[in-house]
Amino acid sequence: MQIDWRAISGPALTTATALIAIALDHHPVAVPNPAPLFVCIVALAASISGLASGLISAAIAVVASALFFVNHRATPGYDVSDLVRLVMLAMTAAGTAAITGLLRKKWIDAFAQERRHHATAERLSAALDQVDIGIVLLDSDTRAEFINRAFRDYFSLPDEKADSKPPFIALMYHGRDTGAYELPEEELGAFIARRTEMMRAGDSTPININLRDGQVLRFSCTALPDGGRMLSYTPVTDLVRHTDDPASADYYRSLRGGGERGLARHLRAAE
Repeated sequence: MQIDWRAISGPALTTATALIAIALDHHPVAVPNPAPLFVCIVALAASISGLASGLISAAIAVVASALFFVNHRATPGYDVSDLVRLVMLAMTAAGTAAITGLLRKKWIDAFAQERRHHATAERLSAALDQVDIGIVLLDSDTRAEFINRAFRDYFSLPDEKADSKPPFIALMYHGRDTGAYELPEEELGAFIARRTEMMRAGDSTPININLRDGQVLRFSCTALPDGGRMLSYTPVTDLVRHTDDPASADYYRSLRGGGERGLARHLRAAE
């Protein structure tokens, strides 16, 4: 049978302290009242092993104090002051055990809940890394708290940069600097400014983003209750039908979500 040393450490320490105090009290040595030390041991026992250990230590402390006081008079026994001190010790020790034990339980429950939340977050993070939708979670300061694997792959974002919690604008500039967007250079500034404004406003209107490698992502922003944002980048490249002429892929993309600007650009190119 395995012995729970943490559970018996408090009562054992209380008993050892009581025996030492009683033994020294039989010698011509001035031994102070050990009650304050008993209260400290009770608090230690309750913090290490919980309420039960603390209450057992408190009971041992009261019994030991009663034995300690019994021979402190000319005749063995107790007077009113001794009884008052014993009652006060019993109340203080029991209260200390109860308060410390309950605080310990509350702390352990909070720690266990945090571990469960952390485990759930880890599972959710692992699950989001398996989907082909790019996901970015921003805090209220627009810094990226989470960037899934799909987004990193779409925009060639290094793990070191993604894990450094970059602000949203830094992600936009990274896409510009790596040439991820299929846009003329003179339009990139306005594109980034519009995207940033939509994100800050929590505008949920979806827009299509054409990437340089031919993929099309549908961007959507969702405002979160804590002031943060969830950004999603859904691949919609398959909206270009397989029967479409590959040479006219840009034209069909413009018809299916690129809007007037995409169509106008295609017409200008055709001219």
